[in-house]
Amino acid sequence: MKIFELIGIFILVFLILLLEWRKLYPNQKKEKRILVTLTAISLLVAILLLYFPEIPGPTQMISSLFFPLGRMLE
Repeated sequence: MKIFELIGIFILVFLILLLEWRKLYPNQKKEKRILVTLTAISLLVAILLLYFPEIPGPTQMISSLFFPLGRMLE
């Protein structure tokens, strides 16, 4: 039944993109590109988390990077 969750994610992302797009002026081309890029990245992360919920989060990545540094400073 993940197809319904996937459809829900697409609908929510589309609505968010539509509402934010209307707030931008027509001459803001860079801002529109950035909005689409960040929304696409967020959509990709949401889909990955839907199918692979065991993916480590960003805090786990940062702690694995800085854990050796913390041991060296002790």
